[in-house]
Amino acid sequence: MQLDPIGHPTTPRGFKAALHTCGIKVSGSPDLALLVSDSDCRWEAVFTTNAVAAAPVLLGRELLAAKRPLRAVLVNSGNANAVTGDQGLLDSRETAKLLESALGISSGSVLVSSTGVIGVPLPMPKIRAGLPAIAPLPVVDGGALFARGIMTTDTRPKHAAISFAYAGGEIRLGGCAKGAGMIHPRMATMLSYLTTDASVHPEVLRTAFRSAVDASFNRISVDGDTSTNDTCVLMANGASGLPEILPGTPEAEHFEEALKILTAHLAREIVRDGEGATTVVRLDVVGARDADQAERVARSVCNSPLVKCAIHGRDPNWGRILCAAGYAGAGVTPQSVDLSIQEVTVLKRGTPLSFDAPALSESMRGEEVKIRLDLGQGQETTTFWTCDFSAEYVSINADYTT
Repeated sequence: MQLDPIGHPTTPRGFKAALHTCGIKVSGSPDLALLVSDSDCRWEAVFTTNAVAAAPVLLGRELLAAKRPLRAVLVNSGNANAVTGDQGLLDSRETAKLLESALGISSGSVLVSSTGVIGVPLPMPKIRAGLPAIAPLPVVDGGALFARGIMTTDTRPKHAAISFAYAGGEIRLGGCAKGAGMIHPRMATMLSYLTTDASVHPEVLRTAFRSAVDASFNRISVDGDTSTNDTCVLMANGASGLPEILPGTPEAEHFEEALKILTAHLAREIVRDGEGATTVVRLDVVGARDADQAERVARSVCNSPLVKCAIHGRDPNWGRILCAAGYAGAGVTPQSVDLSIQEVTVLKRGTPLSFDAPALSESMRGEEVKIRLDLGQGQETTTFWTCDFSAEYVSINADYTT
């Protein structure tokens, strides 16, 4: 199987998408994005773990619990519909019902998502006018437009597709994601929509989806902030016409592998496009006694402002990395730790080693910096991705609403 970096959510058969401008964004750029399947979809989703959850997230949880088929996803950008009280939930419900009516599909088959500024009511008159306009627009090659329409502070759309051979035919998976700031997912990313034309048994769909999300979107951080609107959705419509993928089969393993490749690519693209980011950081934590220790240490290092600032300055200040590992509350034993930056060992069993600091600094000027932290306590490993902190990040977020 091979990743197609220009593929998108409508690369799988039976999906269409469209983009429209209804005036939510003051910039006048497109702000309504629609993804629709020709037939009912089995689906899975994960949402933010933030206790302050946006209205569309609350509605999405209800839909998922109801176990109804999904036909469409509508995303508005420019307004998060978060911390908008009871009216915010009513507005999300109305938006879904209006779109269901405009598309002529059954009730409870539309998932709505929102992204943008928190605490501002949705401009419902504009949305009411925009839904009848966007309903007839979806096209089979509209996936790239959809990926662009869900952006906020992103500098570029993030989308891809992948396929693999199955039963004399081909299974396709596609997807897109948005996110550049307020990224510290514990279940998903800010917004991500995945599609497949496979017919997938519910157990396979659930297992593969959650495994892929955990290995990708749950392993990235830009700034340590978990959004109020985090949503990741996988829709399977069976439009390939191929036999159902069943649990315990090689095909189920192939499906999960393809989904992991796709989500890993999208997750890394989010980090690469982090607000003001100039460098991607890959952190491998190895030698942990268990998965919990590995993850705690990795999150602590990746979220450290001092580590991220040092990366931006191309400063091989390894003490900041060790310090962040130490305050993770994970039982790190300093005297057992090995640490390397760009494959240069700077710490061995807790003892500093001499190294060519100017040369190491120069090697950190590329697009990616690799850090390997060996805790020396076991066999568990994990990989996280983050980025540097720059003055531009501060500028973007200092006047986001003003």
